[in-house]
Order: sequence, then structure tokens, then C-alpha cells
Amino acid sequence: MSAIFYIMGKSATGKDLVYRTIKQDYPELTPIVLYTTRPMRKKETQGVEYHFIDEAKLAEFEEAGRIIEKRTYQTVHGPWHYATIDDGTVDRADADKYYVAIGTLEAYTRMRDYYGADVMIPIYLYSDDVTRLERAIRREKKQEKPNFKEVCRRFLADEEDFSKENLRRAGICIPEENAGDEADMKGMTPGFKKESMEEAYPLIQKTIDRIIGRK
Repeated sequence: MSAIFYIMGKSATGKDLVYRTIKQDYPELTPIVLYTTRPMRKKETQGVEYHFIDEAKLAEFEEAGRIIEKRTYQTVHGPWHYATIDDGTVDRADADKYYVAIGTLEAYTRMRDYYGADVMIPIYLYSDDVTRLERAIRREKKQEKPNFKEVCRRFLADEEDFSKENLRRAGICIPEENAGDEADMKGMTPGFKKESMEEAYPLIQKTIDRIIGRK
């Protein structure tokens, strides 16, 4: 196994757009699709954004010992589970195969522990809070039944999930958020600031091209 490019970031940082664009521009990368028990949203497709399953199926995976990481969010609709599952997508024996995945910082660290730090390539997207909240509200307005309470819940949960301490433990630094801490950032992976696709994506492309050997 050569590398897993792992995309993550707080809600509304544009990670879904980056994920879709990478899959389009790099068909040689095999997507690692997460599993969730939450309802499918408008314009989502089974097996593309997520594998949408029920709690009984999730319990089957857990009993079989195939869950790499699982997290549960207490939403206004009840608990929603998200999980990364060893479902055979990743072939550890194939040294010429590359993968792309999307998820949380905690999921990234669990994947790193499971597959090894040498194969995990983090792509952390970040932008300012005002930009993220405006994006999230615009996106939610397009839903058939907008749920702004859930938008607020995700926004607040991200502050804890992607805290500076958690980012540092994962080996990721955000220069703008860690001004004056240059000594602490040595050997860490920088994040990609995404105020627009045009700003961050070329840097992400250079990272992927260098690792997979594309010219």
C-alpha cells in the first residue's frame, strides 16, 4: 500500500468539494467511503458520499471486528453514527495503489494507528469562522427541511474536535493559529487555507502529484 490521502476539516471548509474534485482529477485514487446511520441528504448517493446503513448493520460490523473507528453525534434527531470500516477496499499488499478518504481529525488518527503513519497523508482544510458559518447556512437553506440547530451543533462541536491541542497531537500545524510557536511546528504537516477553491487546490495538487509521481 502506497498512500492514503486523508481530507479533513471543520464543517463548511469545503472538504466535500475538494474530495469530489480529487476523485475527478485523480481516477487512479480509490475512494475509501465511510459508513453512517444518518439519513441521506438531498442529492447524496448511496455508496458515494457515504454507505448509508442502519444500526443493525453497524452492529454486525462491530461484532466482526471490522470497525477501525466509530463516533456518535447526539443530534436533535437522535444519535447518528459514523464509522470507518475495513470492508476490503484497502489492499495492504498492493504497493502501487493509492487511496483518498474524507473524515474527522479523530478518524484520521485512528486510521494512522491502524494502517501506519508512513502511508497516511493528511490534507487539512481550514478557513475563518465567519466564512464557514455563512457557507453552512447557505447550504442548509437548500435542504428540503433546513435544520439550523444541527448547523449550530456541528459548528460548536468542531471547536472541540479540531482544537489546537488535538491538531498538534495529530502532527498538523496551522501557522495563522499558532503564531509565535514556530519551534513547536517543526516536522509537522501544514494545513491548507481554503477561502476559495482557487486558493488551496493547486497546493493540494502539488502534494498529490509529488507523492504519486504524476508530472
